[in-house]
Amino acid sequence: MKKGNRYGTHRVIEPKGVLPQPANKIDNNMDEIYDNEILIDVQTLNIDSASFTDISQRAGGDKTKIAEIMLDIVAKQGKHRNPWTGSGGMLLGTVEKIGDALVGKTDLKVGDKIATLVSLSLTPLRIDKIKEIRAEVDQVDIDGKAILFESGIYAKIPSDLPEKLALSALDVAGAPAQTAKLVKPGDTVLIIGAGGKSGMLCCYEAKKRAGVTGKVIGLCGSPKSEKRIKELGFCDVTFVADAKSPVPVLEEIEKITNGKLCDVTINNVNIPDTEMTSILATKDDGLVYFFSMATSFTKAALGAEGVGKDVNMIIGNGYTKGHAEITLQELRECEALRKVFTELYA
Repeated sequence: MKKGNRYGTHRVIEPKGVLPQPANKIDNNMDEIYDNEILIDVQTLNIDSASFTDISQRAGGDKTKIAEIMLDIVAKQGKHRNPWTGSGGMLLGTVEKIGDALVGKTDLKVGDKIATLVSLSLTPLRIDKIKEIRAEVDQVDIDGKAILFESGIYAKIPSDLPEKLALSALDVAGAPAQTAKLVKPGDTVLIIGAGGKSGMLCCYEAKKRAGVTGKVIGLCGSPKSEKRIKELGFCDVTFVADAKSPVPVLEEIEKITNGKLCDVTINNVNIPDTEMTSILATKDDGLVYFFSMATSFTKAALGAEGVGKDVNMIIGNGYTKGHAEITLQELRECEALRKVFTELYA
């Protein structure tokens, strides 16, 4: 086997010298793997929400056109990085082959079912056939192959949870795990997109961490999603609003907090132009966590400056230590949350 680079630079075609994620094209030839790669027989792609929403809109909701766009992306890039959002997703598959250099260094073995916890935007991918598109959950079943680099992280699919349920939760594992790190007892926390997949998990974790002296506020994009999060009981207050309209949202937050605003704001929505809503709702020296892949760094940075807000802003790193374990444990310990996820995603 040929020797590979830990971070996968040996697969980069152009431009040379960059890592696989920002590369315009990578090698997705699966006939031969490098000594530090893991070959995966892919079952399901879980496209990230911002990316799938964008592709679906471009296709007019037509599944045949969605498939055409996805196949074209992979044909041109050797990976599934949405050229308009820059984001990818993750996958579910079975370990087919392990490179010689990793034998004895990984706990994986051939036949293990895993979810990759690195983005499809850097993962060498070959799609042989698109079998089914489940637009309501951003999942696409395929026949295909993928490569996990030596530096790539993954989670073995647990035996006590359905595969599709675990995949849906692991896709957004960074959000609730970061929430667990950022929220302190007594904090007032705003979750934007509270009724969505990552939003529900974040609301649960925020309530647990803020405790009885804290307050969790859920901003929902529709009455349907508000009803869902209300029934779960993770929020102290919920309301429906357009997250792209910062001033009306600010006015509502001022009423709820008696003008004090929020200590922590977590943005989970899959649409652009919600940066200022997050910033205005947060008190000076407070913290904004942008988990949304639709976030613009430029809009956030210049927008905060433009309104004179001294807030700390964190880019949504989808990885934090223990994120898979934290997220799957939420489904195990909260029956109501698991029931909703099972109904929606499993």
